[in-house]
Amino acid sequence: MTTGQLAGKRVIVTGAASGIGRAIAALFEAEDAVVARFDRDADGLEAAGAKGAAFTVDQTDPHAVYEGVEQAVRGLGGLDALINAAGIADDNPTETISLERWNKVLAVNLTGPFLLCQAALPHLRKSTVPSIVNIASGSGILPSGAGTAYAASKAGVLMLTKSLAAEWGPDIRVNAICPGTVDTNMLNGLFEKDDAFYERIRKAYALQRMGKAEEIAQAALFLASEKASFITGISLAVDGGRTYH
Repeated sequence: MTTGQLAGKRVIVTGAASGIGRAIAALFEAEDAVVARFDRDADGLEAAGAKGAAFTVDQTDPHAVYEGVEQAVRGLGGLDALINAAGIADDNPTETISLERWNKVLAVNLTGPFLLCQAALPHLRKSTVPSIVNIASGSGILPSGAGTAYAASKAGVLMLTKSLAAEWGPDIRVNAICPGTVDTNMLNGLFEKDDAFYERIRKAYALQRMGKAEEIAQAALFLASEKASFITGISLAVDGGRTYH
């Protein structure tokens, strides 16, 4: 059941071709927001069946980010919220990860959201209810023992969020969500979902299961909405009880 709580809100959602970003874009549209979807995967954007505009944007490219935001804002007629959901996973151990891969993970997961926030800032300042929601990770709070580059990049997103909340308040609210293991295509590229995998999930999570992209989308909806009007700078763990922070 939807409530129309984002009626008329103009929103950019990155990573909207699949996974959490796609679920957020779909939920926001169902709540009557006007959404511009960003992703580097043009085919995925088309398959997602967006109601609004879709933009093929590589968020590691500063020029592409700036141009994408400018075009999206012109089409939307302004900007009320930015949802940074695009990211890549990595489970390489520190001992063997290449510098090229390390730089790639940080460029996508940390520098990308920074560039988008920077490009969106002048437009968000014109909104009466501006908000940014960054999708970080539970690994940014409590690493799982592998994937140091990923954990470091997501911890950086948490501090980016806090810093922007302090710097851009009181006008713009900036919050982060820290998902646990979520059943998406990105996860499929990292793990074989065998009995041992599900047993590890049961032992690590109080709710003894993976999350769903739609559950993360509900948290993003709350933080982007006026129901969260007195919330900024937080790192909200939506992780089934893995971190308990």
